[in-house]
Amino acid sequence: MDTPRNFQEAVLYFANYDNCLDYIIMRRWPNGVTCPYCGRTDPTFLKVQRKWQCKSGHARRQFSVQQGTIFADSRLGLEMWFPAVWLVANAMRGVSSYQLARSLGVTQKTAWFMLYRIREAIKKGSVETIGSIRPGDNPSAPI
Repeated sequence: MDTPRNFQEAVLYFANYDNCLDYIIMRRWPNGVTCPYCGRTDPTFLKVQRKWQCKSGHARRQFSVQQGTIFADSRLGLEMWFPAVWLVANAMRGVSSYQLARSLGVTQKTAWFMLYRIREAIKKGSVETIGSIRPGDNPSAPI
């Protein structure tokens, strides 16, 4: 199956972490996986940890598919994030945090957090984060 056609298919398809991994790799790195820190294009995949290791000798040699995305720094796995993204992207009238919480079986606070990140990604047009900017930082402040 290329892409799920309804929410039930999305939940079933993305319940398998390997499907999630393949899906995000195909869309994030269509020309092959690259290190988010140095840009090297030949990292080694560590199958047991489900991470890559860059061959360059820098401090952050190991990185996951979530590194540098809206999914980073979240305790939720991609199995929860992808059905949420599918639901938000395909809802004609939008989705409330209460509806998302009921659909995914999470708390409303967790659903609000997910919804905030998903909406920001939709506004920006990418799941990539802005880099080192964190909540509370002023990106327009002089360096």
